[in-house]
Amino acid sequence: MSIAGKFFLFLGSLFVRRETFKVYWDRFIDECIKIGTNSVFIVAIVAVFIGAVTCVQIYANLVSPFIPNYIVSNVVRDMVLLELSSTFMCVVLAGKVGSNIAGELGTMRITEQIDALEVMGINSASYLVLPKLLAAVVTFPLLAILSDFLGIGGGYLAGTLTGILTPEEYIYGIRFSFVPYNIIIAIVKAFVFGFLIATISSYKGFYTRGGALEVGMSSTAAVTNSCIAILIADYLLAELLT
Repeated sequence: MSIAGKFFLFLGSLFVRRETFKVYWDRFIDECIKIGTNSVFIVAIVAVFIGAVTCVQIYANLVSPFIPNYIVSNVVRDMVLLELSSTFMCVVLAGKVGSNIAGELGTMRITEQIDALEVMGINSASYLVLPKLLAAVVTFPLLAILSDFLGIGGGYLAGTLTGILTPEEYIYGIRFSFVPYNIIIAIVKAFVFGFLIATISSYKGFYTRGGALEVGMSSTAAVTNSCIAILIADYLLAELLT
């Protein structure tokens, strides 16, 4: 059987022989904390500095008396909304969240904890993976929205504190020709990327065979494959949504 076929069968197994709603709700909240809340710090740090660096770099490359200063914040806004807060941020999260999911499930597999769940008549794929998937598709868009605000805020701090442009110019620039649909694009991208990271990482970890070395290899493969999937999906979504 091909890898793609095995992957889609794995996805299908998440929705059969499910447990009660209360079981999933408790695990869902736990996974939201692990995937979402525990990622806020790294998302905040990366978003602020990416916004700041983008502002400085754009100003350095738009040296012209014919280009008003507010265009700097205008470009920062669109770059943060369309790419940096979704694609770049999810690549960072693929390293943190993806490796964690693959490592956790891989360790459970080699220590026979997953086999024990199956012996008890529990659908281990659904019980272990479905809450992670639901938590990822819920928290990733929220992290993207947070990243939007902090990225634009980081650009504001860099632009005003270094004298690149005044606070009034920066605010005018982020309001100028604003397209609300760009926010929808960022949220949809984060939703899709969260789905890809959770499912690919879970698949790699769930089917780990061997020992500690193979767990490390599964984590590495999960991050690598997730990043590749994100980049491909980013291009396809750009074609479909713009």
